[in-house]
Amino acid sequence: MQARKKYVLLGLCACCWLVLFYWGGGVQLRLLRLLTRHRGEVVRPWPNWTDRAFLPRYAHLDELQTDPGTAESPRQRRQAWSAIYKDSRCRMETCFDFTRCRRRGREGFRVYIYPSEKNDRVSESYRKILTSIGESRYYTSDPREACLFVLGIDTLDRDQLSGQFVPNVDERIRGYPLWNDGRNHLIFNLYSGTWPNYTEDLGFNIGQAILAKASLNTEHFRPGFDVSIPLFSKDHPQKGGERGWLVRNTIPPRRKYLLMFKGKRYLTGIGSDTRNALHHIHNGKDIVSLTTCRHGKDWEKHKDLVLSGSLSPEESLDSFICATCVQAACIPVLLSNGWELPFSDVIQWNQAVIEGDERLLLQVPSTVRAVGNERVLALRQRTQMLWEAYFSSVDKIVLTTLEIIKDRVFSHISRNKYMWNSLPGGLLVLPEYSTHLAHFPFYYLGLGVSPGQEFTAVIHAVSPLVSQSQPIMKLLQVVSKSKYCSQVSKTDFHRPDNIYRFLPHVAIETEAVLSLDEDTVLLTSEVNFAFLVWRSFPERIVGYPPRSHFWDPLKRAWGYTSKWTNDYSIVLTGAAFYHRYYHYLFSHYLPQSLRTLVDRTSNCEDILMNFLVSAVTHLPPIKVAQRKQYKELPSPQGTKSVPWANPEHFNQRQECVNTFANWFGYMPLVHSQFRLDPVLFKDQVSVLRKKYKDLEKA
Repeated sequence: MQARKKYVLLGLCACCWLVLFYWGGGVQLRLLRLLTRHRGEVVRPWPNWTDRAFLPRYAHLDELQTDPGTAESPRQRRQAWSAIYKDSRCRMETCFDFTRCRRRGREGFRVYIYPSEKNDRVSESYRKILTSIGESRYYTSDPREACLFVLGIDTLDRDQLSGQFVPNVDERIRGYPLWNDGRNHLIFNLYSGTWPNYTEDLGFNIGQAILAKASLNTEHFRPGFDVSIPLFSKDHPQKGGERGWLVRNTIPPRRKYLLMFKGKRYLTGIGSDTRNALHHIHNGKDIVSLTTCRHGKDWEKHKDLVLSGSLSPEESLDSFICATCVQAACIPVLLSNGWELPFSDVIQWNQAVIEGDERLLLQVPSTVRAVGNERVLALRQRTQMLWEAYFSSVDKIVLTTLEIIKDRVFSHISRNKYMWNSLPGGLLVLPEYSTHLAHFPFYYLGLGVSPGQEFTAVIHAVSPLVSQSQPIMKLLQVVSKSKYCSQVSKTDFHRPDNIYRFLPHVAIETEAVLSLDEDTVLLTSEVNFAFLVWRSFPERIVGYPPRSHFWDPLKRAWGYTSKWTNDYSIVLTGAAFYHRYYHYLFSHYLPQSLRTLVDRTSNCEDILMNFLVSAVTHLPPIKVAQRKQYKELPSPQGTKSVPWANPEHFNQRQECVNTFANWFGYMPLVHSQFRLDPVLFKDQVSVLRKKYKDLEKA
């Protein structure tokens, strides 16, 4: 009983204490004040910071709700953007007139450029864009034939503080009779908005026009309609461009620095927070992040660093940094939430970059360290492919933009993702020829496919048959005896133009084409051996008569030589195998100006074909062993004189080499000392053991 009373009393005391604690807090504070007042001490709030006067106070809830601040909310950004882009939901099906493009079938894709006015200021970059379009196979000077229209007004720089800003664009384009609210128009832009926020405001209403813009935001990007392009400087080459910096593959593919960043540090504006935080991952060893203000003295120590590494959000400069990384064979590590990558419609960027989240910056070093050597090597190789195929020149950037739009217009005949993301790139794969991968020679190896076991011989005849003793009659007998020959086709001597031999003739049904001049001297065994070699290298030219090019430092021009040496870069198509796709590429990819040059001079078509194939493969042709040197026999009486008898023939070929190199923007021909001979060729063994014994006869 006593114990019970004891527990009840303890319970009541506990309840009273709890009630006093929760409800009588004011009593406790008053007691504490009374106890401390007699000591002469002043009651101070806790904590007692010595620099309290310099610390900002916390904002009240009312202030947060009423003060707009400097940053816009996502809703405000969407409202502002919708005011600028009133046709934000445009798609090809709703804002594009397909009837303008399909009047002449696939050939109906033509691009018209508005003429520039007298006092128009056109930047160097925009002039290069217009030049690329004007020299392309899609250009037309007749607006009635056009499928796509490009403004003559420079719209690249829409920063009102820039000296290249063009005012009153809205008023001028509304006066164009073909504007039609921008329908079927293509607008190029590199910079938009002004400091510090750099919004997407172009300063005029684009309406239903397709926007090809650098550093597009995903919120503003209209999928399947707009095109995100890379940022490039005014010094970016018009054609060709520099090759990628990956000269050879190092195993393991590691470098001195794991992560690198070198760029400006922005105090305000979009992306400033991420850039200002990059110094937190800098360790000065294998992770180097140099930004202005933070690492001012370290800039001179690392002059060799390429602009590379992490990318902050929505900055126009980041598109340029990404392209620079790709050229340098650095793997871009993207910290750019909301950035639409260049040509994202067709390029599979996950095969070339490492994407991160800018909110998880401190996790980037561990993420990059976890990437294996095999993936690093694959990513670096893919960067080189993308650079050389799409980013190395203004021509490639503009043509890629046009080809993407063309594939949207003719979606039933378009390239697939494999074509865009595999060598040689989408620009050199014409879907008009075929949309089946196995029909292209450069995909055989990746698909595990072998070319056909027959070939078609095409003999280029420029003289009429007047005698049974002409060399062409013997050549017909030699070729027809080959067990691999499917058919023999002879070009019409009434068509003296040399490009006629490279037209995509319907009669050619085999993948392999044996191109022959009418005076070529070969044996059947030589034809058979060359064909078997070609089946192992179906993407290259395989043949007999070699030639070479060289650089003449005195004339500062390319030279052409027919000297027989161990070094060559050209195999003449007077006796050579190649894939029939190159006939189609020759006729539809090369500009009319080059084909006109060949027709006018009746020369150089074989050199032009070598230029084209080397530009596609980045590889040299292959020379095979032959019984004797390639002979050019004198013409029989009553026939036309051979072209090489003309003293101007060699000079014309010299000029052709330089003209072709100027159009490509670089020299695509590649030197080689590689020659393939039959097994036991010229070995001191019994002739009965040799398969191609005729090749060794004098």
